[in-house]
Amino acid sequence: MKINIPPYVTAVIDRLTQNGYQAYTVGGCVRDALMGKKPHDYDVCTDCVPEEMVRIFSDFHTIETGLKHGTLTVMSEHMPVEVTTYRSDGEYTDHRRPDSVKFERELSEDLKRRDFTVNAMCYNPDEGLVDMFDGAQDLEKGVIRCVGCAADRFEEDALRIMRALRFASTLDFEIEADTAAAMREKSHLLAAVSAERIFTELKKLLCGKAVRRIMLDYSDLMTVIIPELAPCIGCEQHNIHHCYDVYEHICRSVEYIEPDEDLRLTMLFHDIGKPRKKTTDENGIDHFKLHQLASADMAQEILLRLKSSRSTLLRVTSLIKEHDNRIPANRRSVKRFLSKYDHDFFYDWLEVRRADTAAQSDYMMAEKMAELDKLEEIAYEIEQENCCLKVGDLAVNGHDMMALGYQGRAIKSALEFALSAVIDEQVENEHSALLAFIKDGFHEE
Repeated sequence: MKINIPPYVTAVIDRLTQNGYQAYTVGGCVRDALMGKKPHDYDVCTDCVPEEMVRIFSDFHTIETGLKHGTLTVMSEHMPVEVTTYRSDGEYTDHRRPDSVKFERELSEDLKRRDFTVNAMCYNPDEGLVDMFDGAQDLEKGVIRCVGCAADRFEEDALRIMRALRFASTLDFEIEADTAAAMREKSHLLAAVSAERIFTELKKLLCGKAVRRIMLDYSDLMTVIIPELAPCIGCEQHNIHHCYDVYEHICRSVEYIEPDEDLRLTMLFHDIGKPRKKTTDENGIDHFKLHQLASADMAQEILLRLKSSRSTLLRVTSLIKEHDNRIPANRRSVKRFLSKYDHDFFYDWLEVRRADTAAQSDYMMAEKMAELDKLEEIAYEIEQENCCLKVGDLAVNGHDMMALGYQGRAIKSALEFALSAVIDEQVENEHSALLAFIKDGFHEE
């Protein structure tokens, strides 16, 4: 089996072998190459110890990324290659990182400490593929399986539980039974993993092509990651618009939106407040009044806990607040929405609405989708016309208002009065017309 390795990586392997050492590409780059994907980066493992690596690559630009753990980043043809000494790991008392590492001479010692069989393969041009744990077979079958004892692998590093879910979602693989059982058995160890690392893996999981299946099959693990999801499981929605419980509706809506991290987080949280807002009327119909506000508040708490960026926090919570807003398909309503936000937000909001609708019952689905298409047409027309939507777009400004005799807060109020009229198409966005309109119609409070 031949794998094409870029010349800049081959140069690193050749330098090591020319000095009498073993060297292989290893891990994700081998997995991706076997799947016909172009690897994003390359890792090399070797029996060369760190001090020797520094000497051997003295004429390369190198970065001592983690030399005490055996890793040196070598810049080859301006591209980074991480070179790591074979190693075995000591105790993992924090269930995250080894307390110590021991450099090894045997490749097998290095490969058996790795997480999953599909990530424990290595390759070099002379020997071809080295696959001690049947990773290629698991790759072909579409299986995520731990190397060795699954419980031990998760005891060592609890983040591997998240990584298993992520790989299963992104690759559309099944998780082998013993591995899945160990994930559940050791799920409490996720408490030892930093929120940032959890969040990174969660976002990748959400953007996977098998996200709905993984979220449904591993709902118990999803509630360990986000406990607020637990009440959604089995929370029925006896309503003509719904045919799934809240959790399955959420899972389906995540799948139905494009794999943008913020949009998928929006769908994950958009109805998370429904159980808190559920009421049932005398006819047995369930209602969830103002659930969007409760969901936005909960999403904010969760995202803060996960150390989300401010931009993601704002975008996601704003979309959740608006996701149940059903504006009429006319220019005035669309302009007012666009004035509050912007065109990008509006198009995101439409995608959220579409995903939400697609995850509901078939009742009036075609009509609902047609209404959203009409809203998009109107927004596109407004965008092409470059309509005035913000105070800064007006043909008058604060200096004009002062010239009319307004001061302080009255300046802002007069401009907002003018903007509202322009948006409602009561007056043209033209300097003299706006001045006349303000003089005739604006009255200070």
